[in-house]
Amino acid sequence: MKKTLAGILGLWFAATAAIAATAFDPERLSDEVKTLASDAFEGRGPATPGEQRTVDYVIAQFKAAGLEPGGERVNGQRGWTQAVPLLRSEIVGSPQLGLTLGNAIRPLQQGEEIAVRAALNGARRIDIDKAPLVFVGYGVKAPERHWDDFKGTDLKGKIALVLVNDPDYETGQGDFGGKAMTYYGRWTYKYEEAARQGALGVLVVHETAPASYGWATVKNSNTNAQFDIVREHPAAAHTALEGWIQRDLMLALCRQAGLDFEALKQAAQRRDFRPVTLAGASLSAHYAVDAKLITSRNVVGLLPGRSRPDETVIYSAHWDHLGIGLPDAKGDRIYNGAVDNATGTAALIELARAFAQGPRPERSVVFLNVTAEEKGLLGSEYYATHPLYPLAKTVGVINMDALDPHGPARNFSISGTARLDLLDDLITVAGKHGMSYAPDPHPEAGSFFRSDHFPFAKQGVPAISYESGDDWVDGGVAAGEAAHKAYVQLHYHQPSDEWQQDWPFTGMAHDLPILQELGLQLANGHAWPNWAADAEFRAIRDASADERR
Repeated sequence: MKKTLAGILGLWFAATAAIAATAFDPERLSDEVKTLASDAFEGRGPATPGEQRTVDYVIAQFKAAGLEPGGERVNGQRGWTQAVPLLRSEIVGSPQLGLTLGNAIRPLQQGEEIAVRAALNGARRIDIDKAPLVFVGYGVKAPERHWDDFKGTDLKGKIALVLVNDPDYETGQGDFGGKAMTYYGRWTYKYEEAARQGALGVLVVHETAPASYGWATVKNSNTNAQFDIVREHPAAAHTALEGWIQRDLMLALCRQAGLDFEALKQAAQRRDFRPVTLAGASLSAHYAVDAKLITSRNVVGLLPGRSRPDETVIYSAHWDHLGIGLPDAKGDRIYNGAVDNATGTAALIELARAFAQGPRPERSVVFLNVTAEEKGLLGSEYYATHPLYPLAKTVGVINMDALDPHGPARNFSISGTARLDLLDDLITVAGKHGMSYAPDPHPEAGSFFRSDHFPFAKQGVPAISYESGDDWVDGGVAAGEAAHKAYVQLHYHQPSDEWQQDWPFTGMAHDLPILQELGLQLANGHAWPNWAADAEFRAIRDASADERR
């Protein structure tokens, strides 16, 4: 039946009204961040009382907003959560760690010169005696780039020492894309590759610039409970010992072996690099591990689509932080995670409220609050490999992580430098609001691989993680960059990431209508955004094209 002119106009007006920007309340955003980051939530650690309080709070907010349960089905009815089975591993007591340097024994204190993670290879106890240390450069094996740092070296019974970031980091030129970090630069990859190479352990040498964060972040992230997805063969993905060492300790090891650390770094930037054994140096480690299987939860709210409910747009953010850990200089042990990521969770709640109070979109909109991001993107990884809604018909993912609670900016960015239609759409929408796009100002930090959009990208789903701009209306780029630097140095993954009374939240309130409008366009349209033609995720997406016809 042909549509009448009145019907066409009615649909047009409805769509126009649906895309009208909602006013977001800075005070409501502030209250939600204050609640989520309060000591009562105990740092929102997975599988703790803090998780239960967080999950209950988010569900209550989703209900009040007007969403429907979007999680797993129980007795035929959808609930509010998706169970995420995880391995939780924690060192019992204080680990006994030490180096043998020639004839001398040098004890190491956990969290000071070294930060050892609880074993995720399935072991209940780690007992390593005088394991040889081998420097393997950046720990990269990339056949497509004709690069192999290992050169067939036998690492059985040995500890691999690796540099953080990519071989291109120091010079900005080479086979790994210059300053922008590739996945080979991430510490997660280095652990995985060391396991594939048969190493007994792997230690990443910490340097602040290539890591993009200081030692405090390393210490706080690695000395508390560790989590992983449940694996059939965990030792295939994890060595017995994983962790980091301070640069000064690496310098001492090199001096003992008669080596120059800077010369080793320069050699590691070349394709012909070969592993170097640190003569006269070995590591010992003894500690028990409390390992158990636990279940954490993703929280999932749903706004069903009016005419195409099987097609979904996803907004995502992680609810977790580091929980309770080592005390800071003031004795504070609660890692409140106000910016990271109570801000993203508050944004998710308020976007849910805005969508539910407006006209029902044509496609479904899913509001996904995931767990265990801080433990390796585990909640989003689980959803992306166990989707509640088919990924082939997931239009796109808009992720929010560590938004800026200060005033508005003239620009915005995304994590990383990926090219995809979703970014083009966002740039167009933001332009209507007077906002310009600024490429990731710190591509060397590898942000693309560090947030919850990445597991979706690996499955081919167009996905971006929104980042607040650095060109502040009040103070310009100088003020924005100074605030970012101060946050990373003084608060990121530290107990001091707490709600501040002087945060206005006007920047978030200014940016959220842009993200709402982008989602509404996707939810009311027929387009299927894709990756750029040369993007590594394009082929995966294209393989499911028939399911979208």
